[in-house]
Amino acid sequence: MVGVSDTTIFKILHDHLGMTKVSARWVPRMLTPPQKQQRVECSRAFLYLCNEDKDGVLSRIVTGDETWVHHYEPESKQDSMQWHKKVTAPPKKFKLSQSAGKFMATVFWDSEGILLIDYKDKGVSITGEYYASILERLKEAIKEKRRGKLTKGVLLLHENAPVHKSHVALAALLKVGFDILNHSPHSPDLVPSDYYLFPKMKKELRGKKFTTDDEVKEAVSGFFEDKDKTFFNEGINKLIERSEKCVRLAGEYIDKEK
Repeated sequence: MVGVSDTTIFKILHDHLGMTKVSARWVPRMLTPPQKQQRVECSRAFLYLCNEDKDGVLSRIVTGDETWVHHYEPESKQDSMQWHKKVTAPPKKFKLSQSAGKFMATVFWDSEGILLIDYKDKGVSITGEYYASILERLKEAIKEKRRGKLTKGVLLLHENAPVHKSHVALAALLKVGFDILNHSPHSPDLVPSDYYLFPKMKKELRGKKFTTDDEVKEAVSGFFEDKDKTFFNEGINKLIERSEKCVRLAGEYIDKEK
């Protein structure tokens, strides 16, 4: 249309205008202005809470979420990269899909480590009653593994899923005595399990093949048992950094960590 070559156009765009061609990044949803504002307000409220007693607040947080765990999840293109000489052909990688074998895992943890892992049986739906029973088990796990934590007061951070907000789940929360840490909807980038724990766990399991659910469960348990307190403490502490970034971005989603 402009009567110049592609090379000239590229040179103008790249060298003179400083532009580069990038791919769109996936985000959970298109946030509305009120949703962005709610994310900012929740982040500011959390940061204000931490300003008063950062270590105390972080030590009280218990967070949890659900995730699918597969018998086989292929390596990503980046994970399968290898060093090769320029003269050799790159290795081939066959296109494989995730295996049909999978199950749901619910994991609760804090800055010291794993508190509870619940594996959902096949055919069992996650309902308010189901989640309420997990909360009661979680209280017992905290009592057993974290002496004094219940006395200080548990700050529960979980996503605003419908089952988490059901009447029976809210009644269970009142019964176990947990305080809810205010969390804005549609914000997995501000949930430690989603931005830290699960991605690292799945990266470790990626490319490994399991034939039974028990083998996968053993691998998941082995991954967590191999980590010391600093690993879990880092994931919880990142919540401050990400909340600050959410405020700076005016509520926009935070990029995934490399």
